[in-house]
Parts: sequence; C-alpha cells; structure tokens
Amino acid sequence: MSKPLPNGKIFELTDNRKGAYLYHKSELGEFFLGSDCIINSYKNHKRKNWIIKQIPEEVNELFNAGSTIGAYIIFPNKRINRKYTINQARGVNSFIDDRFDLTLECIRLFYLGKKSPLYETLLRYKNFFDLFENFIGYVKFFLLEDLIDDKNKIKFFLPFDNFKTRPKFSNINEYLLYKKRVMEFIRSRNKRIENYVKLVKID
Repeated sequence: MSKPLPNGKIFELTDNRKGAYLYHKSELGEFFLGSDCIINSYKNHKRKNWIIKQIPEEVNELFNAGSTIGAYIIFPNKRINRKYTINQARGVNSFIDDRFDLTLECIRLFYLGKKSPLYETLLRYKNFFDLFENFIGYVKFFLLEDLIDDKNKIKFFLPFDNFKTRPKFSNINEYLLYKKRVMEFIRSRNKRIENYVKLVKID
C-alpha cells in the first residue's frame, strides 16, 4: 500500500509490523496508523436517543453507510505521553462530537497555525501533518475534495459558528439535514476513490 506525497516521495504502508494496524518507517519518520470511521450516525449515543428512536430507519441507513470505504481515513494511533490520539480526542471533545467536518476544520486551522478545540492534539502529531505540506496537500492525499468549496473552506454538514457553541441536534430536521449531507459526501468520496484506483491501475 503506497501513495506519493506532495513532495514526490512515496508514503508506503505495511501491515506486517506486530502490534500495528498500518506502519511506515523511512527518512520521512516512523508512523503507527489506524483506520478510523469518519462518519457517525449517533445510533448508540444515549444523549441523542430522543431523536434516534423517532427515525430508526433513517439512522440505520446512515449507520450502514459507515461500512463503505469512503467513510474511513487513517490517523496516527500511537498515544503520546498517554494523551488522547486524534480519533479519541475528536470523539470525546464536546465541541467536535465526533463530526468529521468539524475535525477537518480543526486540521485546516492547524495548518494555518490557528487554535481550535483539537489544536493541542494535532500538535502532538505534527510530523504526520508535515508530510502533506499544507491543508490542500492533506485534502488531496486523502481524497477529501468533496468536503471543501472553491475557496478551500469546509462545507459543513450543519451551520457552523466557529466553535462558539457545542454542536447538537435541536430537532429531527437538523438530524435529517446532517444525514443528507454526510451521505452525499460519502457517496462522492466513494466515487472519487474508485476513480483514483482505476487511474492507478491504468498507470
């Protein structure tokens, strides 16, 4: 498993390192990586059960979309100084609530040197983000173009207030809008991944 980085060097991953899901070691550095789901139906979130129980079929459809390749990404998964990994932090931080659009905004701000709810966590893994040089390098490497607009800003699943308040669903319609936009993103990314794989095979 390998792919060229923005600098032209190959980022090759192996799964033969004991205790590691994916592993890389070269002059670029040493990286322990895990595959993380980047969508959340909130099917098993107790605090959102008041919505979930009203629209179970809608929730299950979004939950099932999480089994497709477009719903996954890799993050460093080796804990540093016993602190949260990126995936753990975005799951427990109430200003992120395990939403990938908000996570990606934190990553965008990180490349700009600006603070966010995940800044300290991302900083611990700076060597990983340095591989992609800048935000667009990161977006293109992981085929996330469908979640940014033509000004390289995030296309949020729900209205965004610059992390001033904690994200939540106020009603069923908000959840359905969230679901609609997440599903659109996953379908688009699945297609983008499929096209990339075909292109690589042709080359």
